[in-house]
Amino acid sequence: MHFETFELERFQSTWENRVDYNLSESGILPMSVEELTQLASGATRPRQSFNHSVVRLIRMSLGYSQTNGTIPLRRSVAALYPGATEDNIEITNGGSEANFITMWRVVEPRDEVVVMLPNYMQVWGVARALRAKVKAWWLRPVATSSAPRRPIQWAPDLEEFDKLVTKRTKLIAICNPNNPTGAVLTREIMQSIVDRARWAGAWLLADEVYQGAELEGPVTPSFWTIAAGSRAPYRKLIVTNSLSKAYGLPGLRIGWVAGQRKAIEQSWAAHDYTTIGPGTLNDTLATVALSSATRRAILQRTQTILRAQWPILEKWISAHNTHFVAVPPQAGAIAVLHYSMKINSTQLANRLRKTKGVLIVPGDHFLLDRHIRIGYGGHPGHLKEGLKRLSEMVRKLG
Repeated sequence: MHFETFELERFQSTWENRVDYNLSESGILPMSVEELTQLASGATRPRQSFNHSVVRLIRMSLGYSQTNGTIPLRRSVAALYPGATEDNIEITNGGSEANFITMWRVVEPRDEVVVMLPNYMQVWGVARALRAKVKAWWLRPVATSSAPRRPIQWAPDLEEFDKLVTKRTKLIAICNPNNPTGAVLTREIMQSIVDRARWAGAWLLADEVYQGAELEGPVTPSFWTIAAGSRAPYRKLIVTNSLSKAYGLPGLRIGWVAGQRKAIEQSWAAHDYTTIGPGTLNDTLATVALSSATRRAILQRTQTILRAQWPILEKWISAHNTHFVAVPPQAGAIAVLHYSMKINSTQLANRLRKTKGVLIVPGDHFLLDRHIRIGYGGHPGHLKEGLKRLSEMVRKLG
């Protein structure tokens, strides 16, 4: 296998700790162990609960954990998917490993793979490394009458999708809510995707890492629910997720694969060849985070942050509307901005980094030039100062 350079990850990992203000982050302001423990305590005697938890962690033996995730953690994850049990869940080191072992297990050379774009480009890159034939299914900004508060939103073309997916299609990869646009598919579109996958006999890989990070409205339904709700449940479905984005716990490196028991057994077998299993402390803290009450508190924290900080970015875009325009995201801590300036997006990002000490993500990393991605889920002071410095550079560009 030959892997192309993963431009987004290499760009961020090289520079994110060497700039003054990092607006390239795609998740929520991370929690500390103390904050997580206090949320779990339900604010009753938080200091005593925290001290008890610290003692428990310090005394924990750092041996190997259960390689597919402990039963308590897998049961907590399974509770998110109606009808699932711990046997339908494989715990991984982050959502990236969940996606990787799924692609590695399913895709063979010359297989046909349809990938939603724009997207986090991991699945795209792994499919190409596996020498699959990769087809792009693009979301595009379109007018809509069904959402009066969002006259334009990123949406897919189902007629195009039906042409792209054939009887030769081995796997369809979806990211919903979407990275980087923040778009959320409707239930009707999700059902159409499941129906077309069924017609083709294709695997459906649904990356749902931003589920729970909606700015308004209910939590985005999982493809698991859509597929299970059919008259004949679709069994070639794989759902991946993690605690990195909507939960604000990227340092735990806990993700998962949800699927039918046979598929999960095969994922576990593939996992044996990668990182083997999650860290013992990570598994324990993830189990705490996914208890029902704590999970609700975490996602409430997430939505509070997003609803407070999106208006900061929205106001800035409005003040710079001669240069930037954006479709408001429906979910996630990121927004895609289209710009009118005659400069390549990578050149723009590098110029901002070098002259102003601010890191943003160029649209080139999503095959989407003349766009940039800005993360607004971090520290509000950093967001404001980073945007101020971007304004200074834009004035010089004219």
